[in-house]
Amino acid sequence: SDRKKMSSSRRQNLKSLLLQIAHGLLEEEAAEAEQEKQRFMDENCPVLSLPGSMQEIQELCRMLHQQIDAVDEQRYDMESKVAKSNKEIEDLKIKVQDLKG
Repeated sequence: SDRKKMSSSRRQNLKSLLLQIAHGLLEEEAAEAEQEKQRFMDENCPVLSLPGSMQEIQELCRMLHQQIDAVDEQRYDMESKVAKSNKEIEDLKIKVQDLKG
């Protein structure tokens, strides 16, 4: 092919441009994740007002324990899903390798 090779300075310029774009996208993503986390916390973790009596404190503790159990269950379910997805991804990678090979 007669096509001229890209000059190394042009290649460097493109490379640094791509890196800048990627860096910007990563920063944007991090900011969005932080906002999402704050939104979630605001919705799911209202400001705690401590009750006055011992009975109310015990009731609050019971309620918090129930919430912790529920969240733990969700976390376990999500971890299982993630593990399953990761396994599927690994299997697909192996299949792709086999197809290439």
